[in-house]
Amino acid sequence: MTTPYDDIKSKILDAALIHVAFDGWTDATFRAAVADAGVEPALARAVLPRGPVDLALAYHQRGDQQMLQKIRAMDLSEMKFRDKVIAAVRARIEVGDKEAVRRGMTLFALPQHAADGAKALWATADLIWDTLGDTSEDVNWYTKRASLSAVLSSTVLYWLGDDSEGYEKTWDFLDRRINDVMQVEKLKAQINDNPLLKPLMTGPNWLGKQIRAPMRKPRTDWPMGASGS
Repeated sequence: MTTPYDDIKSKILDAALIHVAFDGWTDATFRAAVADAGVEPALARAVLPRGPVDLALAYHQRGDQQMLQKIRAMDLSEMKFRDKVIAAVRARIEVGDKEAVRRGMTLFALPQHAADGAKALWATADLIWDTLGDTSEDVNWYTKRASLSAVLSSTVLYWLGDDSEGYEKTWDFLDRRINDVMQVEKLKAQINDNPLLKPLMTGPNWLGKQIRAPMRKPRTDWPMGASGS
C-alpha cells in the first residue's frame, strides 16, 4: 500500500531520471526534478531529507521491486537452486538503467555514502534469498547474503563495462561467480561429511549455530515453486 509520500517520491524520481545521465545523483538533479515534478521544495525535502542521496536510494529500491515482479512472472519450479539465484540476479541487473546505475555507484563510492550503498546492496541480496525461500537461521543467514552481495557488486561492475550483444559476457561472468560460491558450499559439505575432518569442524559448527538470523515476519509473497535448498 502506497502513501502520499510514496507517490511524491515516485513523481520526483521519474522526473530525476532525465537529468541523472547528465548531472548524476546531485543537488542539481534533485532541484531540477523537484521543479519538473511541480513539488514544493519544502515538501520534497520532507519526503527526501538528504536530497540526491535519498533519491538514489529510492531508485535502487524501485529496482528491487521491479526485480520481484520479474521473478514472480517466472516459472522456477523446475530450476536447480543455483539457476534460481542466477535468474534473480540477472533480473535485478536487467531492470537497471546503465547510466543511472553507474552514477549511483559513483555516489556510493564516496566515503560519506559508502554505508548507504553497502546497506542497499545487502538489502537486495537479502530480498533475493527471502524470495527464493531461504530458511537459514544461523550464521549461514549472514554468509549467504555476504556471498551474494559480493556476486551482485562484481557482476554489476562487469555489466557496466560490457558491450557484448545481449550482455552475454556479463551472464557468463555471473555464471562463473555463482559456480565459485557453490564450490565453497560443496567444500564445506565435504568437510562435514568426512569422518577424519568432521571433528575439526565441531567447534566452528557449534559457534555458527549460536549466531541467529534477525527475527522477521515470514514472507507471504514468494513465487510459486521458488523455494529450494
